[in-house]
Order: sequence, then C-alpha cells, then structure tokens
Amino acid sequence: MDPLSGVLSLLKPRSYASGGFEIAADTAIEWPQHEGIKCYAVVSGQCWLSVEGIPDAVLLMAGDCYLLPPGPPFRLATDLSATPVDFNILRSKSRPDREVSSKEEGSCYLVGGHFVLTGSHADFLLSSLAPIVHIRKESDKAAMRWSLQRMKEEVHDPQPGGSLITQQLAYMMLVQALRLHLADGAKGGVGWLFALADKQMGAAIRCMHDDPGHRWTLQKLAERVGMSRSIFALRFKETVGATPMEYLTRWRMLLAGDRLKNSRESTSVIALSLGYESESAFGKAFRRVMGCSPREHGRGANLPTPASATTGANQDDQIGLAAIGKKLLRSRARSTLAAGR
Repeated sequence: MDPLSGVLSLLKPRSYASGGFEIAADTAIEWPQHEGIKCYAVVSGQCWLSVEGIPDAVLLMAGDCYLLPPGPPFRLATDLSATPVDFNILRSKSRPDREVSSKEEGSCYLVGGHFVLTGSHADFLLSSLAPIVHIRKESDKAAMRWSLQRMKEEVHDPQPGGSLITQQLAYMMLVQALRLHLADGAKGGVGWLFALADKQMGAAIRCMHDDPGHRWTLQKLAERVGMSRSIFALRFKETVGATPMEYLTRWRMLLAGDRLKNSRESTSVIALSLGYESESAFGKAFRRVMGCSPREHGRGANLPTPASATTGANQDDQIGLAAIGKKLLRSRARSTLAAGR
C-alpha cells in the first residue's frame, strides 16, 4: 500500500456529511469553527471563500476544489458585500425535501463532503495542509471532473443507495484533492505529504511504510535512496520536518495503535513485528509518541464514540443536502437582519 493510502487507512476519514448545496446570487453564508476536513468543489457558477484570519478571499470558479483543515469560521459568498447569514440558522429552517434549483443566474452550486478523522494522531495528515488548499489548475480540474459530475447527478436524481454512493464519491474527491495538493506542494511545502513528491525522500518513506518492522538505520535508508548519510539526514529533516528515525518511530506507533484497537494480537507480537526486541522498549516508545501505554490505548477501543461524531452525522452540512433556493435565502437573510435590529 502506498504511503498516502496507508495514512488515510489508519486515520479513517469518515464522511460526516456529503452532498451538494447552492448559494444564491447576492448571498453570503458563514460557517462556524469546524473540526475535520471540508472538501468541496464548484460545479457551476462562482463564489468567494474567505477564512477568518486570512486577509484575502479566494475566488472559486467552476471546477475549482478547496480543502479546509480544522479551523476558524469561514464564508462562502456570491457577493462579498452581502451581509452573511449564519449557517446554523439556515440549517435549522431548511427543508430536506426542497428541490435544488441550481439554475438561478448568479448562483453557485457545490458538491463534496465534510470528513472527521477518527484514527489516532490526525495531525499526521493535517499538519501538512495549508489553511486553504485551492485546487484550480486546468489539468487538476480535468482529473476531478468525473467525480464532480457523478456526485451532481446523484444529488439531483436520488436513487436507492444514493447516500452511500455520494459518500464514496466525496471520499474519492478528498483523495484526489490530496494527491493534487501533494504534487503542487513539491515546490516548497514541508511535511511528509509533500516529501512523497520528492523522488528520493518519497522512496525513503515508502521503504519505511512497506517494511516498518525492518531494522532501518540512517545509513541503510541513505543507501536505499543513493545519498550520503549526512546529506540524506539533512534533506529529510528539511523536507519532512522530522528526522528519519523520528518519522519511522511515529509511523510504527500509529500502526501499533491501530492493531491494539482492532486486532486480538498481543502487545509482544505487535512489538516484535515492528522491530522491537523487547516489550519494554516498545512500551516506552509507544508512551512517548502516543501519550499512554499500549494497554491503556487498547482499552480505549471500548469507549463510547463521542455523540458529536455519531448522532450529528450528516447534520453539519445538511444545507448541502437540502440546497437552499434563492427566494428562501433572501427572505431568511431579511428576517435575520430584522431580528438583530
């Protein structure tokens, strides 16, 4: 399994909400601070994306995709001068069975999903993402065109099993967006995600992912990628943001954490398979990286899932599944303003 697939498999991005939504002309909607990753793309029209704390708004054109890691409130607007309508107000008043118009002049229609990372150490992925990831090159748009069109069809013409298909399409969009961001970030991004685009650093990471239990040393990894030990160590730290041995230890502990929760293997078996000769040495490394002992981590698998990650599923972006028409948005924007006077 390639490194990106391996990390996503461990972090288990789960669709919190997926579908499509419309922003009417002359309208702005504000979302609150959020967890997880937002991944949406514009199917038709255009809108502005602005994130609190970032000075410049980003213009999203048809075919553009954006990723937002966990962060502050943000707005999507077809008119930057429009008074923003609170997303939660619209969600509480929207009707799930309302038709999607998506043909109003000046409106913008988007599809995608909101994903919660349920695996341990989500920052392993999120630390490599900018506050706004904007996918906009024509070649990148072409790579995502099929999934965008397919999701639009599923949302506009619901069929049996459509919810599951929509979730899978949103997940496909997320992986594609990360892949495209990875390639684009090869010009200067720091983190393991960008390192994958570097031929030699990517090869070193693949070695560690393919055989995490091997007794890797700095010298062995340097030889594998055809570099001197000192230059490899320096390049890896500059590109990934951690030393090769730090990266290897963390990857091993993430694998161990997943197996402790999802398999019946003993700690000693897991430790040996990941290159540790003693359970004690493994335990010390695990506690240092994961913040608890292997036994405590394994018991955590039986704890109840937070309500916000279960009962709230498919509610956070319910506006996306309902799609608010132009008249509804304008009338509610007026009522919101009137209530605030």
